[in-house]
Amino acid sequence: MSPTELYELLGVVGGVLGTGVLGFWLVRRARAARRRQIDEAGEARPTLPRRRSSASAPEELPEEEPSEAPALEALEVDTPAPVFPVRAPVSAASPAVAPRPPAPARVLPFAPATSSSGAVPVLPLEKPTAPAAAVTPRKKKDAVALAPGLARTRSTGFIAGLGALFAGRKELDPSIVDGIEKVLLTADIGVRTSQRLLEEIRTSLSRKELTNPDAVWAFLRQRSAQVLAQDVRPIDFAAHKPFVLLTIGVNGSGKTTTIGKLAAKLVASGKKVTLAAGDTFRAAAAEQLEIWAGRTGAALVRGKEGADPSSVIFDAVKRGVGDGADVVIADTAGRLHTKTDLMQELQKVRRVIDKACPGAPHETWLVIDATSGQNAIAQAQIFTQAMQVTGIVLTKLDGTAKGGVILGIVDQLKLPVRYVGIGERVEDLREFDAEEFVEALFEPPALLQ
Repeated sequence: MSPTELYELLGVVGGVLGTGVLGFWLVRRARAARRRQIDEAGEARPTLPRRRSSASAPEELPEEEPSEAPALEALEVDTPAPVFPVRAPVSAASPAVAPRPPAPARVLPFAPATSSSGAVPVLPLEKPTAPAAAVTPRKKKDAVALAPGLARTRSTGFIAGLGALFAGRKELDPSIVDGIEKVLLTADIGVRTSQRLLEEIRTSLSRKELTNPDAVWAFLRQRSAQVLAQDVRPIDFAAHKPFVLLTIGVNGSGKTTTIGKLAAKLVASGKKVTLAAGDTFRAAAAEQLEIWAGRTGAALVRGKEGADPSSVIFDAVKRGVGDGADVVIADTAGRLHTKTDLMQELQKVRRVIDKACPGAPHETWLVIDATSGQNAIAQAQIFTQAMQVTGIVLTKLDGTAKGGVILGIVDQLKLPVRYVGIGERVEDLREFDAEEFVEALFEPPALLQ
């Protein structure tokens, strides 16, 4: 290496070393200036305790308290807020400040404001107050939810006819009973039930009350609630394991949809459900039930198209017993109720279920389409003659003005209504409550709000 190159190399090395020394000196000077500034302001930071997580782990500092939401009880009025957020060494001349105790785990919905002096004011704490109790009775709330499904029955059915008869009258003509008779006889509640209501109006109300629209309306409302309120126990799906439910009814009445919605409710309540696709004569029914089983997580037993319905339901009940199911719901064929072979097949299904699970079925529900009107009463009479029906499910109430048919069915057959369907959603299959139903049917919508 020539002397010239050696001198150049030494010059470069010297320049690098000089720059490093100069930078180190400037940093030290800046730090010293900052320490003096902190000491002059009297804002010495407290000495924080150090802890070791293990023998070999490096020292860790405790986590800083969140400044955006401290607990009001732990705030110190006389302690000024720090100016610099950086950690600085404590000056020997500055008094040591004891660290604040850790604040309890409490988060406020606001950040406390500071005063002009930098201190945080202590705000008065208010004890939480319990929310005011709801003043609306539960029945009225339920009636509000049920009212839209009964809108057509209330606006164009026999309720609307009675309302038009009483509308705008402070007093009624003594012949008002004739008008009530016409409305009831043309309604879908059935001739027998209509005549019974008329006879009770004549014998139960005085002449003075017959001229009072409110008295007549209140009597009809009260009597309807009495007809629908059958003295039966509520359904207890935990009474048997498995609880076997058999559903029957004509095609198109809504059996499969009702089964799917009921299965969704039961599964949501924590029960293990098995479905039996016993309507083997209609492929669409088994496919629809399979879709519901997939949605709800229920088990499904399905046979081949045209298979013996009794064998499919027998296998489903046996599987429910073996798998520890809480509820087994069986669908059945629904050809016209005038077919003798259908009734014989349903009786066979009942006998087979009893063999698979002695004492079952524990409930047999007849599913009726409300849009069929008075024909629903005829269906119910024939089905109850052939089967031991224990309850009624009335579907499609939201699509008809013939919801009054429920009065005729219950009055003539003395069967309880278990569920009513007022829409397409799962929650639209509602457990029947006579008081709630009558309130939604007779009460003007404005008064339900």
